[in-house]
Amino acid sequence: MLPPEFREEIFRLVPDGRVMLTNNFDGAISGYPMPEWEAVEASFRAGNTLMPGFRDIERFFIAGATEVTVDKQGRILIPPYLRTYAGLDKEMVLAGVGTKFEIWDQGRFEERLRQTAANFNAHMEAMAASGVSLRF
Repeated sequence: MLPPEFREEIFRLVPDGRVMLTNNFDGAISGYPMPEWEAVEASFRAGNTLMPGFRDIERFFIAGATEVTVDKQGRILIPPYLRTYAGLDKEMVLAGVGTKFEIWDQGRFEERLRQTAANFNAHMEAMAASGVSLRF
């Protein structure tokens, strides 16, 4: 069940509650309100489908997507293939990430946070080297 603040934001952006769920590159599920998903799809349409790597990523990300509807209580039905991909058995974590949300198996999420913390300085150096500047 989505927390009230997530649910309110989704219904503000998409009054009918439609969102797209897809597998993401970290072993979790990403959820996009429809306006955000349309921007994601547009970015893929602008890509170079002659590149095998592009096609693989498009297939993984776009073909793995499915539309679901958030009901008034904030519930969404996650298709079995996405539940299996994300390892969703028991406890889950819902994380807001920019303009999307992620649904994680709690154990995977905690492990990812541990890995991120262990590699934090290396990640920050790599981002700085590529011109990315973050404020905390």
